[in-house]
Amino acid sequence: MTLATDQGKVTFIRGLHNLQSYNQRSVVTIGSFDGVHLGHQAILQQVKATAAMLGLPSVVMTFEPQPQEYFSGEKAPARLMRLREKIDALLEFGIDRVVCLQFNRVLRNLTASEFIYQVLVDGLSIKHLIIGDDFRFGCDRSGDFKMLAEFGKNCDFDVQDTKTLEIDNERVSSTRVREFLQQADFGRASQLLGRPFSIKGRVVYGQQVGRKLGFPTANVQLNRYSAPLTGVYAVLVDIDGVRYQGAANVGVRPTVGDLVKPILEVHLLDFSGDLYGQRIEVEFMHKIRDEAKFTTLDKLVETIQQDVKQIRAWFAGAKSIESSDNKG
Repeated sequence: MTLATDQGKVTFIRGLHNLQSYNQRSVVTIGSFDGVHLGHQAILQQVKATAAMLGLPSVVMTFEPQPQEYFSGEKAPARLMRLREKIDALLEFGIDRVVCLQFNRVLRNLTASEFIYQVLVDGLSIKHLIIGDDFRFGCDRSGDFKMLAEFGKNCDFDVQDTKTLEIDNERVSSTRVREFLQQADFGRASQLLGRPFSIKGRVVYGQQVGRKLGFPTANVQLNRYSAPLTGVYAVLVDIDGVRYQGAANVGVRPTVGDLVKPILEVHLLDFSGDLYGQRIEVEFMHKIRDEAKFTTLDKLVETIQQDVKQIRAWFAGAKSIESSDNKG
């Protein structure tokens, strides 16, 4: 299935038998690209520059589920981005096409040489391949840069590796971003991402629990077993280009006890209106507390009231600091 967008095209491929060769050669990179952080962006920039020089389309191949999720299931690291967010970020960066290949048993069992022939040569018709310096592939992980370079000589494609990007002598990686998010260090996470950390999604109907408690929420399904961060946060919510202050909870609502997978719930301050079906972006600014289970709903309401009060105070303080900086 091919999905056309304003920025480019996305091709979702359910199995290797559906991977059809493109008529045009291409410049390709491969990876999970979770978070599309600065390390990823350095690779993408090389792909774009090489594609422009050769007059060929730029292509990113990624996988769904991510390989770690296939092998580890619920124990896999929390995603920084949902698939939709990742594709949007790749296309917004200027990539011409995103190919999303289903990671399944057939793909998992390919040898390194089979992957080269079936996926890269017959499937993508690659002319130039750009990979990270730690890229491994094949069922026994025997495929690496050296192997690709050897096969490229016979299959008419070039291979280029990229050096690891470091900031403050530390490798930029999705793992490091997760660590900073778990520590609620949004400044360091943003430094690695090249932008503030946020979650985007469509507001869905819930059980109206927040509304019944006096704090209506906009709910966004995360569609995963774990989230990169949990707890209560001060957030900024973008709705059609207008930003609102809010209180967000990421978790499984232990007091109500009705969830297995975490959900993002946002109570917008000083807002009234219907958000169902709308896409919103929630930027995380400051952590208030961990998610907790309360003995009664009254205690939960009392705590939420305190949360909102703290969040208003935090935003007031942040605004005061910003005003002072501008004057200085």
